[in-house]
Amino acid sequence: MARGNVSGSNLPRETSMPAWLFLAPAIGLLCVFTIGPALFSLYLSFHDFRPFSFDLVRVGIDQYVELFESDDYRASLVATMKFAGMVVPLSVLGSLWIAVLLDQAPFFRAGFRSIFLLPVGISPAMAAMLWIFLFNPTAGFFNYLLSLAGIHGPAWLTDPVWAPVAVSLTTVWKEIGFNIIFLMAALAQVPVELQEAAWMDGANALRRFWHITLPSIAPALFFITIVTVIHAFESFGQIHILTRGGPAGSTNVLVYQLFRDGFENSRLGLAAAEAVILFLIIGGITLTQFLLVHISGSSKKGDAT
Repeated sequence: MARGNVSGSNLPRETSMPAWLFLAPAIGLLCVFTIGPALFSLYLSFHDFRPFSFDLVRVGIDQYVELFESDDYRASLVATMKFAGMVVPLSVLGSLWIAVLLDQAPFFRAGFRSIFLLPVGISPAMAAMLWIFLFNPTAGFFNYLLSLAGIHGPAWLTDPVWAPVAVSLTTVWKEIGFNIIFLMAALAQVPVELQEAAWMDGANALRRFWHITLPSIAPALFFITIVTVIHAFESFGQIHILTRGGPAGSTNVLVYQLFRDGFENSRLGLAAAEAVILFLIIGGITLTQFLLVHISGSSKKGDAT
C-alpha cells in the first residue's frame, strides 16, 4: 500500500491554528522586550537625545565617530579585553578541572554540586558586597592569609594593578558554578566502554582524557566558553559595587562606560551607539568561535578519511 504524503501544508487549518496560539505570547514578549528595544537602540544611536529636553536631533554616524576618536572609550575597550582575558580562561579551565575531579569522586559529587550552585543564585551586587569584606586591606581574609606568610597584602580595590584582578576573581566565583554543573553533565555522557578499551590498550589517564574525554565534551566546552565570554563583556553589577570603574579607569569596562554616558552624562544616543558596538563585538567573537570549531571539525574529518 502506498503511503500518503502528509505535509504541513496538507494539514487542516484547524490543526495548525493552536500552534500559533501557543507561540503568540512568547513571540509577543520577544518583540516587546528584546527585538523592539534592540531596534530602538539602533535608531537612537543615530540621534542626539537628551532625556530632560526631549530633543531628538539626527546626527548620523557622528556619535560612532566620536566614540572611535575618544581616548576614554578606547581605554574602556582595552580594560574590557583585559578583564575578559582573565575571567574566561580562569572560569573555563577552572570549571573543567573541578568537574573532572568531581567526576572521579562520585561520593562528593552531589554535595559539591549544591555548593558550587549557591553563588549562581546570588545577584552580582550581593556577591560584590561579600567580596568587599574579603578584599578589605586591613581586616580582609585574603590579606590575613598573606600576612601569615609574611607578605604585605595589596590594596585590592584601590590599586589600578590589583583592582581588575579582584573584580575578575569575584566574577569567576559568581559564574563558575554554572560551568561546573554543565561540564559534569557532559562528563557523565562520555562512553565508559571507550575509556575501558583505552585503558586495556595501555593508555594512561592523561592520554585517555586528551583523546577520549576532551573530544566527547568539546560541544559543552564550546558552549560554556561562549556564555562566559558574553557574561564577561556584560559584567556590570560587581564592578559598580566594588570599584565604580576605578581606580584610574582600570575597571571601566564597556558596559560601565555605557552606563556613565547614558545615566550620568544623560547622553542616551551615545550610550545607544556604545550598545550597538558592544553587540557587534560579542557577535563577532561568537561567530569567530563558531568558525574555528567548524574549521577544526572539518580538518579532523578530512584527516580521518
